[in-house]
Order: sequence, then structure tokens, then C-alpha cells
Amino acid sequence: MEQRTLGKLGLKVSAQGLGCMGMSEFYGEGDEKESISVIHRALELGVNFLDTADMYGPFTNEKLVGKAIADRRDKVVLATKFANVRGEDGSFLGISGKPDYVRKACEASLKRLGVDHIDLYYQHRVDPTVPIEDTIGAMAELVKQGKVRYLGMSEAAPATIRRAHKVHPISALQTEYSLWSRDPEDELLPTVRELGIGFVAYSPLGRGFLTGRYRRFEDLEANDYRRNNPRFQGENFAKNLQLVEKINELAARKKAKASQLALAWAMAQGQDIVPIPGTKQVKYLEENIAAANIRLSSEELRALDAIAPKGVAAGTRYPEAGMKHLNR
Repeated sequence: MEQRTLGKLGLKVSAQGLGCMGMSEFYGEGDEKESISVIHRALELGVNFLDTADMYGPFTNEKLVGKAIADRRDKVVLATKFANVRGEDGSFLGISGKPDYVRKACEASLKRLGVDHIDLYYQHRVDPTVPIEDTIGAMAELVKQGKVRYLGMSEAAPATIRRAHKVHPISALQTEYSLWSRDPEDELLPTVRELGIGFVAYSPLGRGFLTGRYRRFEDLEANDYRRNNPRFQGENFAKNLQLVEKINELAARKKAKASQLALAWAMAQGQDIVPIPGTKQVKYLEENIAAANIRLSSEELRALDAIAPKGVAAGTRYPEAGMKHLNR
């Protein structure tokens, strides 16, 4: 697996990472044994960049990842996040970037993961009530203490990123980016490239929609978060399905799957971009990793641009409440 560098401080990761969120929550029932098999197989195939967060589960995803890497920590670039505050009962309690909370959250993550340091520590969402300088300052202290190696941000606005980067170099910005979520191309990608910050693309498969595996709303499990996502509902679902069918046609000519084409497209957008598709099954992991070997011609890239121009997806990325916390 090719290696890519995130940020000017030299954080090297596999060109494709593994998003672990869905193993514990949001995308229907998970299976811990199978999830651990997925993580182990990813490491075998050269994917060393694992992405989790304290709020996934809540709290259980970090424990799962920690269990999976306990005997192979040296093979992993481990990324986790803080800021989305949740209760033990799963309730969402808001967003916090307070320095005391940063320190407390990091200690809790280290304990759950069973490690002595986190390779990449993200602020999951920006807290508008706390100056970003204060939050990043607390994160920088964690670097000095050796508890964290590199700093990241998620869903931050260009102006916020600039302010943060002055306090301590930011190595990676994580934001949704895919064939149906191309908004970062307007301001975010130019900003991070100017500053020398890497870009980690979450949901590069459109939360699974771009795989073509979901043909009807009813294909989603009853407890699947995506049932509440605007892009998976009603007329939006039908319109977005037409987009996937066009990608499928192009993939068939390439003798690949739509998911592989979507990932190959994301990886072709720049050496500073690392997509982190998630999956709970080894067979889909292997399909995703195989996308790293797919090379798209300039003609094929133009075809995908024509199929999926900016703004092509019907519906917003999150329900209204979630949209308020993006690009802050």
C-alpha cells in the first residue's frame, strides 16, 4: 500500500485508511469478532491508519479498536477524536472544546484504547463558545507531554483552521468528501493546501450509498442512523440512486465496482488526500483496498466529474440539527 504524508510535520499513513465507527454504532448491528477480523485483515493488506472517536458507541469503539491492536500497536497509526460529548446512556450532551475537557477526554481515550499515546488527535467538532486558540493550546500541551503525536481538526471552517494552525501545526483536516459531497473543493482544500495540511476524507462512499448496495430505503436496518439522513429519504433516495446507476455503468466498463471507482476518484484528487472508508465485513474491506490499484485516466476522471458535479446529491449531508455544527 502506498504511503502518503499528512501535514508538514511528516505524519505518514497508508494511502487509504479504515473508518471504524460503523463497527459499534450508527450503521445497524455490529459483530465484535468480525470487526476485529476486519482490522487485522486491513493491517495485513497494508492499511495502517485506523480512525475512531470517543463518541462512537459511545465509548465502545475505542475499546474495540484497542482490543484489536493490543498485540500489534507498532503497526498502527491511531487516530481518535474528542469534542462531541455523550452520556453513558448514549445521550448527546453538546460540544466542548474547553481545555480541561480536552485533557480529560484524552486521558479517557488513552485508557479505553489501552495505549500510551495517540498518533493523531482530532477536535471532532468546533466549539463556538471557546476560542480555538484555547482548545488547540490544550491539545498542544498533550503533544509536549508525549500523549499525542500530531493534531487534527474535523469540520472546521477555513478561518478557524488558520487561527488554529498559528497555535500549533495542524497535520490533518477531516471532512466529508466524495463524489456526492464535493463542497471542500471550494474553500477547504485550497486553504489546507496553502497551509500544508493533509486532508482526510470521511464517508468517501457516501455512507455506503455509492456502493450501490442500497436499492430501497427498506434495505437499511431499523436502527440504522441513515434512515434519518436526508439523502436516504423519499425523492432524494430515488434521485441519488440515478447518480449511483451512472457510476455503476462507468465501473462496469472499467471491470470494477462503483465503490472502487468512488475510492479511486477520491485518491486521485491529490497525494495529500487520504480516504477512510468504513466497513464491518472483510469482503468489502478487500474490495475497498483493491481500489488503491485502480488508475483512472483523464477521460474517466472527466466522465466522473460530469456524472457527479458539485451539488449533485439530493438532500443535505446531515439533518438540520447536525448541519449547524459543520464548517465552524
